[in-house]
Amino acid sequence: MSPSPRILVVRLGAMGDIVHALPAVATLKHNFPQSQLSWVVESRWTPLLQGNPFVDQVIPVDRRSVSGLVEAVRRLRNGRFDFVIDFQGLIKSALAASLARADRIFGFDPSQLRERLAGLFYSSVTWARAAHVVDRNLELAARAGASRVLRTFPIPPGADEGGLPDGPFLLACPLAGWRAKQWPLESYHRLGRLSERELGLPLVLNGPPGEHYQLGPHYIPSGIPGLIHALRRAAAVVGVDSGPIHLAAALARPGVAIYGPTDPARNGPYGGTITVLRSRSAPATYKRGGEIDESMRRIAPEQVLEALNAAGCHA
Repeated sequence: MSPSPRILVVRLGAMGDIVHALPAVATLKHNFPQSQLSWVVESRWTPLLQGNPFVDQVIPVDRRSVSGLVEAVRRLRNGRFDFVIDFQGLIKSALAASLARADRIFGFDPSQLRERLAGLFYSSVTWARAAHVVDRNLELAARAGASRVLRTFPIPPGADEGGLPDGPFLLACPLAGWRAKQWPLESYHRLGRLSERELGLPLVLNGPPGEHYQLGPHYIPSGIPGLIHALRRAAAVVGVDSGPIHLAAALARPGVAIYGPTDPARNGPYGGTITVLRSRSAPATYKRGGEIDESMRRIAPEQVLEALNAAGCHA
């Protein structure tokens, strides 16, 4: 292998999955310090990679724009990459990998892919043995020759987008990619009253701008830079299995994650600063239901408050 290979990383989205790929990408650059490492990612997630010292080039994919797609394809085809690693394992990510026309494409074994057909595009596959996605990604990086592990999460500094309290606060990020993973909104409101009374922390609800409904009077929308800034400032964070809680874990913030139909052993917050609450009877179905899973409703606001208090989260 060339001492200065051109490497393409494919992880198009979403927020939590990109965060979970950061250590593997850092490990690649750590093992191939003279490499030119590029990351192809959906445009909406590019703020997560801003200033990343392990990424030399970001190739954005704007699926809403024909010209944006054409430009991404052009850059992939002209990149002259030595090898590609697809950390996503979907047909769309495997297609992006194949557009690079590299001799080698690394991916996970088809039996471990949500879309098994993606495995047809890989020249070398890895059957991951680790439980957590972060460690599985590191196994895939090792398959490509990056055996010296660097567990680091380079996160941008973020930017103040306004609306936050002047003093300490509890930040809650209630939205998730599918509704089955969400915690009832009324539970957040109850938690907010308990938190202000018992911990001295007012509750701030955060989500992306442009939502078609409001989450209540304490809802402060922000983009990704604003979310990162809010996470850094918050005394503690409460969330579910979604990007913000994984971002909070990457920033080593204290808090509580509420889990139900997904397995925290595989998709939980990484690093040990976030306490996970999950009903013992919750099955790991990964069903993308349109209604809040019953196992999420079994977690009471009082349990979350107790976990926050035990972790020393207070004003």
